[in-house]
Amino acid sequence: MTRLDIFSDPVCPWCLIGTTNLMRALADAPDQPFELAWHPYQLDPDLPPEGMDRAEYLAAKFGGLDNLGRVHARVEEAAREAGVTLAFDRITRAPNTLDAHRLIRWAAAEGAQTRVAMALSALYFGDGEDISDPGVLASVAADAGLDPAAVARLLAGDADRAEVSREAAEARRAGITGVPAFIVAGQYVVTGAQPRAFWTDFAREVAAATRPA
Repeated sequence: MTRLDIFSDPVCPWCLIGTTNLMRALADAPDQPFELAWHPYQLDPDLPPEGMDRAEYLAAKFGGLDNLGRVHARVEEAAREAGVTLAFDRITRAPNTLDAHRLIRWAAAEGAQTRVAMALSALYFGDGEDISDPGVLASVAADAGLDPAAVARLLAGDADRAEVSREAAEARRAGITGVPAFIVAGQYVVTGAQPRAFWTDFAREVAAATRPA
């Protein structure tokens, strides 16, 4: 298997679109060649732990709601093409995603990183759930086969908090300035929400190149 490192943030709509295209392409591949590993990246690590009102946060970030509407229109068009639900009207909070990334990190031990990461994005963009809420995170953990009580205990403390923050900061220092970003076999970088056809062709090429003679 070829390692595919994924850098993303659950509150990044382009990450949801890009990773959905990837997952659908891999599901269709008869011999998909990738071993996936998810890594943290925070679009805004400076958000307070409790998050912010989303309308206020985005108005400040994009210089007004008129500009925000233009940004939403572009991403919504891409989401429709990918068959992804973006219910922006349901989202009331801009959450700090550090705890969500902690959960994704812990899910690796159970081989559930992909299930957890995709579920977090779907809950945020599809249902407007606050994915910084420990109860929401414990529910996601349970649905992915993790022990929700154990996850709740870990979330109540500082387990892996520094490690996740450091890894996210290291990604920026390494030159990752936007997500989604994908690193193939530790050397080839793919950036942005690539279409499903790209990943279908890419997976086929990698499988052919790594197939035993």
